[in-house]
Amino acid sequence: MTNPTQHFDAILIGAGAAGLFFAGEAGAKGVRVLALDHAEKLGEKIRISGGGRCNFTNINAAPANFTSQNPKFAISALKGFSPRDFLARIEAAGIGWHEKKLGQLFCDDGAGQIIDMLLGSCRAGGADIRAGVCVNDIAKTDGAFRVETSAGAFAAPQLVIATGGKSIPKLGATDFGYRVAEQFALPIVAPRAGLVPLTFEGAVKERVRTLSGVSVDAAVTTPAPAEKRAAKPPAFRDGLLFTHRGLSGPSILQISNYWREGAPVEIDFLPEGDLFDLLKEKRASGGGVLFQTALSEFLPRRLAQMISGAEGWTGNLADWSDEKLRAAAGVIHGWKATPSGTEGYRTAEVTLGGVDTDALHSKTMEAKSAPGLYFIGEVVDVTGWLGGYNFQWAWASAYAAARAVADAR
Repeated sequence: MTNPTQHFDAILIGAGAAGLFFAGEAGAKGVRVLALDHAEKLGEKIRISGGGRCNFTNINAAPANFTSQNPKFAISALKGFSPRDFLARIEAAGIGWHEKKLGQLFCDDGAGQIIDMLLGSCRAGGADIRAGVCVNDIAKTDGAFRVETSAGAFAAPQLVIATGGKSIPKLGATDFGYRVAEQFALPIVAPRAGLVPLTFEGAVKERVRTLSGVSVDAAVTTPAPAEKRAAKPPAFRDGLLFTHRGLSGPSILQISNYWREGAPVEIDFLPEGDLFDLLKEKRASGGGVLFQTALSEFLPRRLAQMISGAEGWTGNLADWSDEKLRAAAGVIHGWKATPSGTEGYRTAEVTLGGVDTDALHSKTMEAKSAPGLYFIGEVVDVTGWLGGYNFQWAWASAYAAARAVADAR
């Protein structure tokens, strides 16, 4: 006999950060939630985040820290559930935490504590969580969504998609959420890898490769994208790491969210000081050294050697004119190179793009043209900076949807 269809108030597909938080919050409001995920082990992206300690939010999170084709979309959800709101959940669960630089909040112990907290909230709210379940088909008939799965058929008037993006496929990331959106005729902003190292080809790659392992504090920016409503990228100041394929480190991961193919990145290798003044002082104090040697006092030696060789900077510092020093300082404070691409979804921390926000209600995450269908978390075209912002979007968008689903019952 065919097993009968099981009915719930809401079906959630994708039990990651956003999904588990939605299930717990909706359950606490009396919603009977079925949560499905194709992974056998839930929350693996949470588990590996923040070096295993989970950078669960950023206390300074604000709409300006997110990219989207509609920069204003995230305002409502972020106001509705703030970093301090999530921090209150953390403290209520007895999880120790600490703040690192730039407002980043981490667990004192393992990231597994966050997973345990989320699962505990789901159990307290009566959510039915089923791991290792594959979704075969979704249809909407008579005001309800019918979901055919490897564990049977389920139905509910509300369907929430929290399946994330395509980043880190080895953890099971897929394009499932985009396919659901397309099934219901919702537009998609083309996905691409975000918070990801940049790669180079040709002569630049060979120069960069010689510096593999060198790190430096740097400020990095890139020209504004041509897309409508695209904001001018900020300059991100943080660590930069040279790799055998290109550039990585926090400052590079940050700018990767704004970089577009064919555009250069501009790097200030000495954001703390004015190299022209520093070299003038060095010259005035005797200056009987090679320019490259003098430059090595302000930059890592291998970096100074690479740039000096590429620019043809030779001779004694004492023989350099102010004009020549100013030109060299301009290169160090504004070194430009054009990446050939990124390392892709394999190492990307997030996926940019996703379900077009113009197709969703910003206060509820519900699809405008498909009542009862919601999209939350990374699957939506809202992407945060490095440093806990994407987790905050997961919590905020999930909370908005949980309130809406509860109100719709």
